[in-house]
Amino acid sequence: MTAAVARPAARPAVPHFSSGPCAKRPGWSLDALKGALVGRSHRASEGKARIAEVLDRSRAILGIPKDWRIGIVPASDTGAVEMALWSLLGARGLDILAWESFGAGWVTDVTKQLKLKDVRHMEAPYGELPDLAKVDCDRDVVFTWNGTTSGVRVPNGDWIRADRKGLTICDATSAVFAMDLPWQKLDVVTWSWQKVLGGEAAHGMLVLSPRAIERLESYTPAWPMPKIFRMTSKGKFNEAIFKGETINTPSMLCVEDQIDALKWAEGAGGLKGLIARSEGNLAAIGEWVKRAGWAGFLARDPAVRSCTSICLKFADRAVAAEPPAAQAELAKKIASLLAKEKVAYDIGFYRDAPPGLRIWGGATVETADIKALLPWLDWAFAEAKTAAKAAA
Repeated sequence: MTAAVARPAARPAVPHFSSGPCAKRPGWSLDALKGALVGRSHRASEGKARIAEVLDRSRAILGIPKDWRIGIVPASDTGAVEMALWSLLGARGLDILAWESFGAGWVTDVTKQLKLKDVRHMEAPYGELPDLAKVDCDRDVVFTWNGTTSGVRVPNGDWIRADRKGLTICDATSAVFAMDLPWQKLDVVTWSWQKVLGGEAAHGMLVLSPRAIERLESYTPAWPMPKIFRMTSKGKFNEAIFKGETINTPSMLCVEDQIDALKWAEGAGGLKGLIARSEGNLAAIGEWVKRAGWAGFLARDPAVRSCTSICLKFADRAVAAEPPAAQAELAKKIASLLAKEKVAYDIGFYRDAPPGLRIWGGATVETADIKALLPWLDWAFAEAKTAAKAAA
């Protein structure tokens, strides 16, 4: 029989541990949006100034080089990645890395939609990375910095050659603002507002290096280019998009919210402070894993373990020996119990990932809330396991 675990007395002050949209910054309320330019054109001088503020504050916090362009684009991180893939790929052979669902989605796009012929798939199962030493940086390279659904991140950029001939296209949506990115080795970087800073959905960010801009001006893809993806005009790079003249109409409410989040990030110590907050959340869960016994990290190697999308699997021998379907039901029961108790929302595993739990540990999550959650995980596991045995 599973030993009973007492119901914890303390609860997280904020039970939002979703991996997207993610927790708002500490202390956030709707008052943060009271200065939003609702009912105003984003093309008015005031609207352009607000958009430029998002770009400028993002550049300053992240340390993006001055000659890298930054733009706000439609359709969240997905839209930003698709713009890059459709606009830049096909000039060279491609190495594409995948170790979780979103990376696998980019593989499908380049092979089934763009139908590129010279493509090397470099894949790894959930919890692991492909062999980065085998990547050929004279080819174009597409990869996620942090696998949101696997809890596995690239440890550094040492594997990317400074003298590369190809472009590196990096989906960094659950890494940026929580991990230190080597911008000089990244030609395209994308993210969305709803991840590490807890912004609102639907807007993507796209960063281009001078090498990426050179590719845009020297290469024309063989396929038709939808208007929403076009970054050139008459063969020249469209600078206006990256100076606040967005391709489509952005929400000025969301723009105001992002400015608020960026101001909070500055007050939290900038990038170093944000990284420290995320790493502190990972460390708290790591200490608990050592004590709990029934849960373990999906990423076995600490060097590649994510500090944002923290993915856990069942380490309890009896549970781990059960079929995946049974483990999945147990994980769903745990997540359901915690949501019912209003202790943690949306911490179930991603549908394509191995059964377990996924706890967002990004910078907007307080470590005190992580620590308050952990005893509840023990309680919910004991409750769910007892219920499963009774039903068997």
